[in-house]
This record gives sequence, structure tokens and C-alpha cells, in this order.
Amino acid sequence: MQKRLLLTVPVLLLAIVLVGCHKGKVQNPIANVDSKQPDKVLFDRAMQALAQHKHDVARMTLQTMINTYPDSEYVARAKLAIGDSWYDEGGAAGFAQAEIEYKDFITFFPNMPEAAEAQLKVANIHYRQMEKADRDFTHAKRAEEEYKQLLLQFPDSKLVPEAKQRLMEVQEVLAEREFRIGRFYYLRPNYSAAIARLKSLSDAYPLYSGAEEALYILGQIYEQEANAARSNLKAPEAAKGAVIQDFEKKAQDAYSRIITRYPVTPRAQDARKRLEALHLTVPTPTEAAIAQNKAEEESRQQLGRFGRLMMNLHRQPDVSQAAKVGEPTLVEPKQTGAPEVNRDITALFSGSHGNASSHDLSVSTDSTATPGPNQPAPRSDAGNVAEPPLPAPPQLNQAAPAPSQVNDAASGKDSATTGASDSAAADSSKSDSSKDSKESGKTESSSKKKGKKGLRKLIPF
Repeated sequence: MQKRLLLTVPVLLLAIVLVGCHKGKVQNPIANVDSKQPDKVLFDRAMQALAQHKHDVARMTLQTMINTYPDSEYVARAKLAIGDSWYDEGGAAGFAQAEIEYKDFITFFPNMPEAAEAQLKVANIHYRQMEKADRDFTHAKRAEEEYKQLLLQFPDSKLVPEAKQRLMEVQEVLAEREFRIGRFYYLRPNYSAAIARLKSLSDAYPLYSGAEEALYILGQIYEQEANAARSNLKAPEAAKGAVIQDFEKKAQDAYSRIITRYPVTPRAQDARKRLEALHLTVPTPTEAAIAQNKAEEESRQQLGRFGRLMMNLHRQPDVSQAAKVGEPTLVEPKQTGAPEVNRDITALFSGSHGNASSHDLSVSTDSTATPGPNQPAPRSDAGNVAEPPLPAPPQLNQAAPAPSQVNDAASGKDSATTGASDSAAADSSKSDSSKDSKESGKTESSSKKKGKKGLRKLIPF
């Protein structure tokens, strides 16, 4: 009996110790099992479907997760992934839906690091749909606006260098468009419209690969306008002197800007020669300007013959000439319009001579002249161009002229003659009507079936 008690006591003590340990620490039955939360499971499934380009499945799974677990930590990433699915799907409809999703993400989560990524993809959507400089520029303009928005709204993002480079490429295309239109009006010649385009180009896009050429054409236009004013014999001498001085000053500014801003380009030598021919001061470029322009020119790329041939098969523009260094324009300066150019000339001339107009000085702003050879027609969406005057509307209150009286008799002889002619006309009309009726009768009779004669009466067919 004592042996049994001695054996039972240790067993009871062991049982009490085990029970105490069990109550002190509760074990999770699935603690050592590799488990995940359900919202994370749905998100991973969606990411897997997106990697396999199953866009519909990915969007459906992500939307289910957002609706089922609105407080999940993966909601923001799920919204961004929905935009990525549309972006990866591509096409006009896909890009439009992707832009909507990205804009919503930026609105609801503006402080997240992914907001800058969403803004970059919105800009890339329009960048990928951008067309050549001589075609529709809607997407190029939208891409410029979106890249500027990223640089201004997220200046500390790591995506800023990429956005800057893309912005310079977009501005290269927009500047090329402005240059082509300005050069077209220069060859037309419509100098007011050409000045408006080229001046706006040189002010807004200083990194454009053809900026020095635009400035040189501007200088040429100002010189020709000064010569036209100088040779105009109708204008007063006082007014001519003021306008000639103004045009020569503008030509000097254009040539001097080429030398000081683009000193390593071939046009710098041409601008220096023009200033010497005009007996004007030739500026000297600084070492910093020379180094800056040299770095810009060395960063540009040139497409080979095969590359240029392949570009003709694509709708995307050639952006190889875009600079890889420098800062793009973020705040666009004031644009110059053709009406504004004309008003400036008129105001300058009116200040020297009463009520005279700018047309008394120069005749080189004719917008109806025939375009030069191999020059395209101006586009309908080209802005900053003076519209031709509309024709004057008809006078509504002016009485219409009375019709001439054919049958009025001026004398008895005329009356008799008129009566005879009327009678003859009536007889002629009767004969014509009878003739017509006979002809119509013949036509009707010819359409009837003729009767059979002779033996043909016996033949049933």
C-alpha cells in the first residue's frame, strides 16, 4: 500500500506541473503552418495573373479584394495594379482606362511614393501615342503637360531624371513642328506669321536642335522688313526712320543671341558676318556658353541611313536629336501672335506719323501669296496666324433691283412688232406641241405588239 502511494505522488506532481505549464502558455494550432491572410492571397493571385498577361483575371481578382477587404493594407497597391493591367494591355481604350485609374490613385494617395510613378505612367501613355511633327500634336502637348506636372509636384522623386529626359524629347518634337510652320510662312512670304512662330519657338524651346536656324531666319526677316520700309516711297521719312531702326535692332538681337547662346554651331559664323555687314557690334561668347553649347551638341545623336528609312514606317517621331543635357522649360513664356506683331508695327509707326498704318511701310506680309515649290499647305490647327478678312455681308435693307420689263411697248411700232412676235411665238409653240404629240404617238404605237401576217398566223409562237 505504501509502495502504491509512493508511485502515485510523483505522477500527480508531474500532472500538476504539466497542467500549470499548459495554462501559462497557449499554443496556436497553426503557428508552425505556412499560412497567409486572405487579402494577401488574393493580391498574390492577381499579381501572378498580371505577370502572365491575364489582364481580365487580374482586374477581377483585384477588384474582389478591394470590395471584400476595404481596410486592407494592399488596397493602394491593388488600385495601382489595376491601372498597370490596363497600361500593359495597351490600345487606345486600354490607355484611356489606365489614365483614369492612375489619376484616381494620385487623387486618393497623393503622399505615397507610388504617386510619382502613377504620374510618370500617365505622361508615358501620351508619349507612346505621340506622332511625328507634321501630324497631330495633341498627345505631344498632353505629354509635355504631364511631365511638367510630375517635375513640379514631385521634385524629390527618383523618377525626375527620366521625366526630364522624356520632356526634352517631347519638346524637341513640338519645337520641330513650330519651326516647320514658321519656315513655311517665311517662304510664302507671310512675315508676321513667321515672326510669331519663330520667336515663340526660340523663347520656349532653347534646347531645340534647330534653335539657331530659327533665330537666323528671324534675323533675315527683320532685315528684309527694314529694307522694304527703306525702299517705300509713300511712307514719311520720320516714320520710316523709326521703323527701320526698330527692325535693325531686332535683327541685331537675333544674330547676337546665336553668337552668345549657340557659339559652336555653323550659324554663329553666318550671324557674325551679318552683323559686320550691318556695321553693328559683334558680341563675344563666354567660356561657360561655349562649354554648354558644346555639351548639348555632343549629346545629340544622328540616325543612319537605315534608321531614317525605318522611321518612315513608324508613326512615332524621331527624338534622337533631342539634347541629353540641360534643363527643359517648365514655365512656358508668353507666346507671340501675328496680330500682336502687326499691332506693334502699327503702334510704332503711328507714334511717328498720325494715322498711318504698318502697311504703308512693308508689303511683305501678304498672306495670300502662292506657297513656294514643294511647300506643304498650312494646317488648319496652326495657331498664332492672322485670319484673312471675311467678305462683307449682304445689305439686308437694300431693295432688290426691279426686273426688266420685256413686254412693255415703247412705241406703236414696237407694240405691233411685239404682238407679231408673240403671235409667231404662239404659232411656233402650237406647231411644236403638235409635232411632239405626233412623235409621242409614234413612240406609243411602236411599243405595241404588231399583228401577224400570212402563214405566221398559223404558228402559235
